[in-house]
Amino acid sequence: MMSDSTRTQAISAIASLPVGGASESAPVSIDYYGADVFSTEVMKKYLPKDTAKTLLATIQDGLPLNADIAADVAHAMKQWALERGATHYTHWFQPMTGSTAEKHDSFLDPKGMEPIMSFSGKNLIVSEPDASSFPSGGLRCTFEARGYTAWDPTSPAFIKRHGNGATLCIPTAYCSYTGDALDKKTPLLRSRQALGNAVKKLMKSFGLPDEHVTITLGPEQEYFLIDKNFYLNRPDLVQTGRTLFGAPPAKHQQLEDHYFGSIKPRILNFMSDVEQELWRLGIPAKTRHNEVAPAQFELAPLFEDVNLAIDHNMLVMEVLRQQASKHGLVCLLHEKPFAGVNGSGKHNNWSISYGNKNLLDPGSDPQQNAIFLTVLTAIIEAVDKHSDLLRNSVASAGNDHRLGANEAPPAIISIFLGAQLNEVIENMINGSSGCGKRNDTLKIGVDTLPVLPRDATDRNRTSPFAFTGNKFEFRAPGSSQSCAGPMMTLNTIVAESLDSLAEELSSFAPETFLPQLQETLKRRISEHKRIIFNGDNYSEEWVKEAERRGLPNLKNTMTALHTLVNEKNVALFEKYGVFSRRELESRFEIFLEEYHRRIRIEGRLSWEMAATIILPALRNEYGQTVAALSRALEARRTNGTAALQKLADKLGDALDSIVSDLDTLETALTSCHEDILAAMSRLRTSVDAAETLVNDRSWPLPKYREMLFIY
Repeated sequence: MMSDSTRTQAISAIASLPVGGASESAPVSIDYYGADVFSTEVMKKYLPKDTAKTLLATIQDGLPLNADIAADVAHAMKQWALERGATHYTHWFQPMTGSTAEKHDSFLDPKGMEPIMSFSGKNLIVSEPDASSFPSGGLRCTFEARGYTAWDPTSPAFIKRHGNGATLCIPTAYCSYTGDALDKKTPLLRSRQALGNAVKKLMKSFGLPDEHVTITLGPEQEYFLIDKNFYLNRPDLVQTGRTLFGAPPAKHQQLEDHYFGSIKPRILNFMSDVEQELWRLGIPAKTRHNEVAPAQFELAPLFEDVNLAIDHNMLVMEVLRQQASKHGLVCLLHEKPFAGVNGSGKHNNWSISYGNKNLLDPGSDPQQNAIFLTVLTAIIEAVDKHSDLLRNSVASAGNDHRLGANEAPPAIISIFLGAQLNEVIENMINGSSGCGKRNDTLKIGVDTLPVLPRDATDRNRTSPFAFTGNKFEFRAPGSSQSCAGPMMTLNTIVAESLDSLAEELSSFAPETFLPQLQETLKRRISEHKRIIFNGDNYSEEWVKEAERRGLPNLKNTMTALHTLVNEKNVALFEKYGVFSRRELESRFEIFLEEYHRRIRIEGRLSWEMAATIILPALRNEYGQTVAALSRALEARRTNGTAALQKLADKLGDALDSIVSDLDTLETALTSCHEDILAAMSRLRTSVDAAETLVNDRSWPLPKYREMLFIY
């Protein structure tokens, strides 16, 4: 609990922090970029020429890994890591906990009194962590402990530094003794392979030579920062990542003055250290800025291969938390840490390339770009057929507080194309020959300012799945979530549509190919255009319109989760080898159990905080007010007694309300999640109302107006 003196000390400590001042900057050098990555250049330097060529063929061209090179690669990795101060190595993997995992082993190999540093090819390729304590959804019994991590050569090894030490981290997939995937990386890699094969099949229909397929991703990461002093005095933030109580401050984001505003020196210092650490890890952090809500910020990288981008995003979240702690801050990655202000998402910018061509680049005339329109049609069809799966892929207890909350995409999945592409597809359906709106210039009306090029279409920040020039932006994933689930889902559903199109196109004769293609695209877009919506996704009118169109509105996690195991979706994932039925059912069980556990943790903590922190403070305030009223009445004073009586009545009512709500919540904790959530909401309303009645110096928790503005 934060006492009066502790709160004063916390605010004084924050106020006394150095803010930094103008100083002469050293010459800029980024020679350290990628210094802690076993990169292509490092491989060529440390590996025998033939070994490097074989390994790069697997990484760059997708050829099967030749296990015979493992010993050479392991030796090179060890030498490189030792030169950079590493004493240990670990297989770095992503179990179904939603975070990363690692077990460190030293290179040390005692040989009598002359120890050596050893790392074998077997150590590189496979490791055997204990699988019993990770979520498996029934795939493994607790007493069946064996599991395996397998080297993923397509994501480079890297070094994590900690204090005076360092550890070589080897990205790996993770599976059970029976071969079932127990992680998020394995299904992603399977989906990437499925989509790559489907793209090649489609390109063959167009008569193009075989090229390498790259699925790219650029995940924008939103987050909050608060001072560590406040965080440590908020049990709800410590245990759940969000505030379970807190009255809204008079000012929060209404004036929209934080967005893109000048970054405070303390925060800018933090951001600079984050970027330096990320750049050492070869993570191309590009953009930093203030986000909409106070104390909210964003980091965005450049595009990378989807597998590497997801590994890097997991590291981004870790580095954000670590660097925040070094600066006396705490990074909050929960989707909704503060009620009443915007939550945080993770915008997934996704595209497909074939060779050097981005298949989502419309070109100068999108209506005449047959390949682009074919891929676009496939994506429209995929999202319409499987919007339930996309919604499922972003379902979580945290994201339930954000989706559709007048700040984020709603739970209804739809596609935004913009005016130009919308005109193109309407022309295609109607048989018109118009070529869509071309880019023009934007005049501002000030002579000294340059003429600006106008983009082909405006942005739609309310859309969950929006076309943004040469990519699609999936805006629904939550800030704490791994991108692996959403991207695995998107890859798989698009692979199905591309396969279907390629199969149909393969039957067309060369002389009638284009006319038949046009009829095929016209038919498929007509069948699935209901998923396209270019308006305000936040509006009530859209909810009604979506219902009329027959689009699913899976409002919460519980309704979304069940779609994962319906027969249509099981058949899809089995067809492309992304999941077996067992693996899907296990994930359903894992997600379901995690959701229930989180809700019960929050419910139990709400009860404890209200009963042991809020209620005593309120009783004390009530007692002091009643005592003051009694003294005034005994002294036969008339002035002030009415005000004291009114305050005592309000405090008494607040006490009664909270005690009653605590009883309701205690009963709900033995019931279902709906009852717990309803009881928590009712208790929060009472507690937040009480916060406005209690003497500010007596309120036991840091308030929103402190946490969101004092940092």
